[in-house]
Amino acid sequence: MLGLVVAGHTYERFPDFAEGKLAKVRSAVVNARVLAQVAGRLGVGDVLLLGRGEQGSGGRAKASILADAFEAILGAVYLDAGWEASRELVLRELGEAIERAGEEPDDFDHKSRLQEKAVRDGEGTPRYVVVGSGPDHDRTYMAEVLLGGTVRGSGQGRSKKDAEQAAALAAWEELTGA
Repeated sequence: MLGLVVAGHTYERFPDFAEGKLAKVRSAVVNARVLAQVAGRLGVGDVLLLGRGEQGSGGRAKASILADAFEAILGAVYLDAGWEASRELVLRELGEAIERAGEEPDDFDHKSRLQEKAVRDGEGTPRYVVVGSGPDHDRTYMAEVLLGGTVRGSGQGRSKKDAEQAAALAAWEELTGA
């Protein structure tokens, strides 16, 4: 339902976008990182009922748990109040993110943007090396992106994906002078 609402609104809002650009906007908005930010803003973590282990390991702040909880709330709104109420909730909470992504969809997906540039410039496909450290409940990941065997950027994040995105952004900035 979430993806359908965002895709439909994006299509209505940006009717001239090609299919690939619409997909980029949708993926920039419908992902665990953004949904967790929305859940955090709404205070969802404060009211979650968690098991002892998850509570002790910082589960109230975990992006995956917050994103899943927000999607569960959307499902409950849909079941209780119907399509229009759930659509309104999605657009109220994600409308600004959709607008930002529509203005610059590539700003949210540094890996795709870097890959397109690297292939276009004849440097081949980027390769990522990711290493995690720290305890499971407080893991941090470091990523390096290599082009042609040379490290072109590095970054860190709370997930492998976030670390890779940060590394891709660093590489993009190095390659473009941005």
